[in-house]
Amino acid sequence: MSSELLLVTLNARYQHSSFGLRYLYANLKELQARSRILEFTISQGAKDIAEKILVCNPRVVGFGVYIWNTVQTQEVVSVLKKLRPNLLIVLGGPEVSYETETQAICQLADYTIQGESDVLFYEFSKKYLETGLRPEKKWISGELPDLQSLSSPYSYYSDDDVQNRVIYVEASRGCPYKCEYCLSSLDKSVRNFPLEPFLADMQKLIDRGVRQFKFVDRTFNLSIPISTRILSFFLDRMDLGLFIHFELVPDRLPKELRDLIVQFPKGSLQFEIGIQTWSPEVSKLISRRQDYAKIRENFKFLNESTGVHTHADLIFGLPGETLESFAIGFDALNELRPDEVQLGILKRLKGTPIMRHDQEWGMIYQEQPPFQILQTKLIDFNTLQKIVRFSKHWDLVANSGNFVKTMQLLRTSDASSTSLFWTFLELSEFLSLRHTQSHGIALIGLVESMWIYLTLEKQLDSEWARAALIEDYTGSVKRDIPWFLRSAEPLARPSGKSPETGIEKRLPERQRRHLSQ
Repeated sequence: MSSELLLVTLNARYQHSSFGLRYLYANLKELQARSRILEFTISQGAKDIAEKILVCNPRVVGFGVYIWNTVQTQEVVSVLKKLRPNLLIVLGGPEVSYETETQAICQLADYTIQGESDVLFYEFSKKYLETGLRPEKKWISGELPDLQSLSSPYSYYSDDDVQNRVIYVEASRGCPYKCEYCLSSLDKSVRNFPLEPFLADMQKLIDRGVRQFKFVDRTFNLSIPISTRILSFFLDRMDLGLFIHFELVPDRLPKELRDLIVQFPKGSLQFEIGIQTWSPEVSKLISRRQDYAKIRENFKFLNESTGVHTHADLIFGLPGETLESFAIGFDALNELRPDEVQLGILKRLKGTPIMRHDQEWGMIYQEQPPFQILQTKLIDFNTLQKIVRFSKHWDLVANSGNFVKTMQLLRTSDASSTSLFWTFLELSEFLSLRHTQSHGIALIGLVESMWIYLTLEKQLDSEWARAALIEDYTGSVKRDIPWFLRSAEPLARPSGKSPETGIEKRLPERQRRHLSQ
């Protein structure tokens, strides 16, 4: 099918859908009939992607560029330019909106739109397709779009998207905070979409069968009247088995929100709560404001009074942070009992003010995506590598929900240490020696390694370790007990949980495992 104008991106996985491309398409007005969205994944080959693009015989190709697809997108652009030098290629997205002139991919492409492109891309494409004239300026920028007048993208989620992909939504753009590691620190204000039309769009998605919604708002709970209205909307429809993901400011949970949150079924809400650092000194250094007493109080409420599934984010490698101070923060956060602690490594996103600390704190970053910190004045490269492995293993063991009982055993296994961080770091180093691959570890292999670690390295009671691992491996899924966990008198297989009903059937698998705790 020929299309003069293509909107293209490379998603991290097929499950992900490009929210940005749907916004661009929604606002192409009369150009829609001459346009098409093409989504690929970063695992596909550049030549294969180029072939699918060129078969459409486009005049303009617009690429959405993000930190996770920059390298692969550049390769695709290179192939296209070699095969069709006159094909007009336009870039947009957060990764190319700042430090544009220094980026190889931007030099390779014809034009780059900086900032929010919803309207700018339409204006650029309309002028070119009508006149054939190319602008003189290679970098294109303009005013932020008026959210009141933007056309909605939600009808452009296909039936396949509804059935198989993450559905992203947003009620606002921007962030009032100035955390220096984040691109949102460059926003001057928060802008809200018209609320009633937004809720009408949500109803249409529900009517089409959408049951999981992921809000991309940076500060969902900033405006209490708006957030309570949205929560009330979804609460009224919870009998459909909805699952809603929000990103929250950690110290802002007033009574109006609490009164609504307690009414949601267990597991139906997921809150991503950005803590980032537990050190007040580091927080001040990176211009992050947060009330730690309020954070403790809010987690206590969420744990004791609600069924919310909580993700708490920490960043390792921030200026001023040491391994020891991070360990204290990691333990303090785990004491608040979030369902998952997502441990990220600091990245130097283009345009962010974090670069002002480079000289004073000896911040050295890798030059290629994902631009992670390599070392600082206080943390050497070898330590950074240990924490990279720690993060991977923490996700596989603690966050996955596959080792609930084993983690409980591990938390109480070391009488000489009250620190979960140092205990898990020891486990992580052990796993690194047994599993040298940089990506996934098969679950059965991980179970075997945990068995060896607990019984031989930690010398824990073997029956305690066996009981925990058997329950984790077979308790909620019908699996045979692994050979290495069998004994002369095998433990009885746990009966497992009763058949799931209602909301549990519709939850993502990872959240369901945590829900079974």
